[in-house]
Amino acid sequence: MNYDPEKHRRRSIRLKGYDYTRPGAYFVTICTENRVHLFGNISGETMQLNAFGRLVQTHWDDLPHHYPQVKLDAFVIMPNHVHGIIILTEIDRVGAGFKPAPTIK
Repeated sequence: MNYDPEKHRRRSIRLKGYDYTRPGAYFVTICTENRVHLFGNISGETMQLNAFGRLVQTHWDDLPHHYPQVKLDAFVIMPNHVHGIIILTEIDRVGAGFKPAPTIK
């Protein structure tokens, strides 16, 4: 069956008013535009990543190095989308962005 954006439109499953920056585990799906197979192909029962797929894997694995409050769980790359679980831990409120500016005397 071909994807028809009018027929297969998905409603948002986000909770109204929920703050998605709160600590917790979040299931994330990211699809390629027009469902184009950009990340590789499936051979038998194995996903064979191409250069783009390997780049996606590298950037996923690197997220905690850029965002210390992020922990990663299960992750899978498919030819035209990725699924992953991102865990946001408690946010450290003591940081450069939260310190008062120094005063000049």
